[in-house]
Amino acid sequence: MNPIKRVSVVSTGTVQIRPQHVRSDGTPALWWLLTSRRWTEPRPINAYLIEHADGSVLFDTGQARASVTDPGYFPKGLTGLLNRRLAQFDIGPDQTLTALLAGIGHDIADVHTAVLSHMHVDHIGGLPELTHADIVVSQTEWQALDRPLAELNGLMRRHVMLPGLRRRPVTPQPTDDPSLAPFTAAHDLFGDGSLVLLPTPGHTAGSLSLLVRRPGFAPLLLVGDVTFDVHVMDEGHVPGLGRRHQLRDTTIKINALRTTYPDLVILPAHDPSAARRLAAAERRGTGRAGDTAQER
Repeated sequence: MNPIKRVSVVSTGTVQIRPQHVRSDGTPALWWLLTSRRWTEPRPINAYLIEHADGSVLFDTGQARASVTDPGYFPKGLTGLLNRRLAQFDIGPDQTLTALLAGIGHDIADVHTAVLSHMHVDHIGGLPELTHADIVVSQTEWQALDRPLAELNGLMRRHVMLPGLRRRPVTPQPTDDPSLAPFTAAHDLFGDGSLVLLPTPGHTAGSLSLLVRRPGFAPLLLVGDVTFDVHVMDEGHVPGLGRRHQLRDTTIKINALRTTYPDLVILPAHDPSAARRLAAAERRGTGRAGDTAQER
């Protein structure tokens, strides 16, 4: 039995980032943040909707429109400067999470659970619209909110600690499940093996990815910001922002997971090809694994 009916993607606007952000050139992040004059082409700010028999699940919640309309949304001073140097957002009035879900035939009130890959602002923007849902985040990521320099590291407590929000921190537990190797810890969201959270630190210490498994379809791995371009990950390269050694280790593990799942479809949050590759995975089942693999 397949408990998952469909997986869809919506994009809460677009973001331009630095080329070194997408693929590390070996220079320290602070250097390229302050000196780079180049921006990428606009990239999506994706949130993924999984229609599960036990309730609809969102993976990430996108960027809030308030971030481009409210001058006080981002901090001032050095943190504000680094945010302006890091990213340029374009979010229209019709690109709220509620409006986008309605546009694909879904009521945001039906979202049962929202999983945050991590808590940077372009992944938590829909939280004010989700006070009715369970918000799942790693315990490690949650604890990082209280650490020194949290805002400087992109974690803005006032946009996460919202009244009435039903937070559910989780800690992946040790597992010897060979179907998850080389990952040795996991959290099964509904206990049926269809939605499994894997710890994928590097971009942040508490970053999570979501493995989506369903009979007759290629498996999906929603990876947040572990990579910004699946082809960069294919080549074993890592982004320029985060803990490089952790990003390398996580990238090696994800690429090794393809040994178990040769047709694995990896879906980052800001990869311009993600929506096309998801659509291809929805059209085809695992019976055409070779074609699906080529869509990476």
